[in-house]
This record gives sequence, C-alpha cells and structure tokens, in this order.
Amino acid sequence: MPIRIPDELPAVNVLREENVFVMTSTRASHQDIRPLKILILNLMPKKIETENQFLRLLSNSPLQLDIQLLRIDCHESKNTPTEHLNNFYCNFEDIQDQNFDGLIVTGAPLGLVEFKDVAYWAQIEKITNWAKAHVTSTLFVCWAVQAALNILYGIPKLTMNEKLSGVYWHNVVAPLAPLARGFDDRFLAPHSRYASFPSEVIRQQVDLEIYAESEQAGAYLFASRDRRFAFATGHPEYDAGTLSAEYFRDRDAGLEPTVPQNYFPEDNPDRAPVASWRSHGYLLFNNWLNYFVYQRTPFDLRQMNPTLD
Repeated sequence: MPIRIPDELPAVNVLREENVFVMTSTRASHQDIRPLKILILNLMPKKIETENQFLRLLSNSPLQLDIQLLRIDCHESKNTPTEHLNNFYCNFEDIQDQNFDGLIVTGAPLGLVEFKDVAYWAQIEKITNWAKAHVTSTLFVCWAVQAALNILYGIPKLTMNEKLSGVYWHNVVAPLAPLARGFDDRFLAPHSRYASFPSEVIRQQVDLEIYAESEQAGAYLFASRDRRFAFATGHPEYDAGTLSAEYFRDRDAGLEPTVPQNYFPEDNPDRAPVASWRSHGYLLFNNWLNYFVYQRTPFDLRQMNPTLD
C-alpha cells in the first residue's frame, strides 16, 4: 500500500520517479481505509532531502500511511524555504490534542552542543513526554536517541572526541526480537555522530532490550519492553551519497575530516560510494511499522491506552 502525503510535496515526484507507489491526499480521500497516522519530527537542516529519505523507507510497507510533518515551533531553517515549511509542516500546537499511531524523531547536527544550549531543547522535552500518552510507538534516530535517553531515562550526554563516520558491521544479539526479524546475523549500517552509546551503559542503567550492536559503533538498535520507544543510533535512512556530501562539505570548510570508514571503495574519496545498507533500512522500518505500531495500535485512536500494558 502507498504512503499518503500532500499533493504538492516535492517527495511525490522524487519517489514516483523511483517507481514508489505514492498516494496523494486527494486520491486517498476517496478510499474507505483507516491509514496509520505517522508523525515525523524533522530536525535535520536539509529537510526536503530528509523527507525523501524517510518517506522512501516508509513506502515499502504493505500498510497505508498518512504522513504528517512536524516542525519545531518558531525555529527558522537556514536550509529549507520558509514557504515549504509553512505549506507542509504543522506546529506542535496544531496537533498536541491528537493521537498518532507512530512518531519518528530524526537526527540533528547537535552532537557537540550541550542539551541546555540547544535552542529548542524545551520543545524536544515537551514533545518526547507528550508522546508517552499520544503515540503508540516512537522511533528515535541518531541524535534524537541521545536526547530521548536523557529525557526519558536520565542518561547524561556521552560524547566522543572524534566523530564516528562510516559504515560499520553490526551483530544481531536478539534474533527473535520482532524489530530485528529477518535481519542477517551481521549487517551494515551507516553512522555519522559524536554521540556515544556504549552497550554496557544501556544494559546497566536502563531496562531497555538491545537487539543489535557493533564493536566500533556501540549499541545500535534497542527498545523499551513495551515497544513504546525504539532507538536506532545510526542513519539507516541515508542515501548512498549522504556521507560523501558530509565529508566533502567538512573538507571544503577546512575541518580536515577523517574519511568515512568502510564507505568509499578502497577508502578513496574519488570513487563513488555504493549503498550497502539499503535492504536493512527497509526491513527495520517495516518491522517497526508492523510489530511496534500496527499490531499494537487501537483502530480508534481516541481509545489509545497511554501505558499499553
């Protein structure tokens, strides 16, 4: 089944060119189907690019999805036209009284910024706590994982001295877990972050189940036992060239970045990278939608149980 998005959203044409079945709001209004309501809090600077990446992964589900894009209130974007934000994004006040089947909170380039210094930290706290009673399952990605661990579990910010950048091998440690269902025993996933997620810290300090981890990247995929909160510390949504664009951006800015590990063929930035994580990314989002959202959400969202016991 298709994802349902506004008719004029740029992702419509991008995904259709990739032969992705996209249903506009106009057509969807004529179908008597209860789609899953998915809210995406997009914190990335290049919002249109990020929209395309997440919508691409969500589109591979057999479920019909009604997508709503959420912005941080009153926060101006330097990389996305104001007209785009005004046309396709809502503010939190617009939806705070509603319930949603799923919420995705994206990463953000804030790895070296203390939480108290994040301009919209209060809004992040508010939305994260709001999700406890208004969302069946929330998926946090990259920096959003670090933020959520602090807000929900009190884990302090852990930062590495050097940026973790590249494509790393991960081992599935809970093969029977629904979120990891169908994963290969070892799989690749990209990371681009300063945040540190040691597996031992998560196991010792919080009652979260780790499903996949990496010797180099630490805990990668884990969730609360009630499946209300899921965490992916990497960037399974990245396109083949996203890490490349970040590397050349930083190099051109004189930051002398390290070449992303296991990414460019023969570690040569002059050679075009190849996505080696795409199938994993599709499967991860499909599992989250099925086992964490669809199988647990009520048909009538007004009947949502905040605890989902």
